[in-house]
Amino acid sequence: MELWTAFILGFAGSTHCAGMCGPLALALPSSGKGGVQHVIGRLLYNLGRMTTYAGLGIVFGLLGRSLALAGVQRWFSVGIGIVLLVGVVFSRPLLLKLPATGLTGWLKPRLGRLLQRRTVGAMYGFGLLNGLLPCGLVYVACAGAAALGEWLAGVEYMLVFGLGTVPMMLTLGLAGRVIPPGFRLRLQRVVPWSLALVAVLLILRGASLGIPYLSPDLSGDPAACCLPPP
Repeated sequence: MELWTAFILGFAGSTHCAGMCGPLALALPSSGKGGVQHVIGRLLYNLGRMTTYAGLGIVFGLLGRSLALAGVQRWFSVGIGIVLLVGVVFSRPLLLKLPATGLTGWLKPRLGRLLQRRTVGAMYGFGLLNGLLPCGLVYVACAGAAALGEWLAGVEYMLVFGLGTVPMMLTLGLAGRVIPPGFRLRLQRVVPWSLALVAVLLILRGASLGIPYLSPDLSGDPAACCLPPP
């Protein structure tokens, strides 16, 4: 899994983020201490989201490592890729929503309390919790991180995914509703293609064709499955 796929997934999928988390970005309060403080608050909000994504990268990278050592990483990668392709073709809206009502119910009151505060620290905490909100695109990125089979590679993948979402979310936080709806609609058409691209790469990785980086040989030593070729 190349890092550029994570950025494309995040950037193209940020139109989905604008619809799901955009209202939260628009609701962020101003600190009341001038324009610089306002910008810092929005930057810290996005930094908080990326911190959570990095934590998820550790968790799913370690999960992928465990799968590799168990000798089933290939089949996990192929299986997730097939599920994504099926979701893109037949039920993409369901794939993007994937509700988790219990987690959402736990997060809502905490997000509400942070919204009532006007400190930059609250903006960072708000971003941390926002990153935990159920989101199909984040789940796809986590699957890509798990396919890498290393916690550090998983962190890198999730951070690059998060970077891809920053332009849209930061613009929403700073400029409100200035982004033309037509532009968001055009960009949203790229989302299924980015999902399909990640799905195909997951399948290729699990196919273990011996192609460096694209489809490395995973049939040998599990401990070395994700290292670059000599």
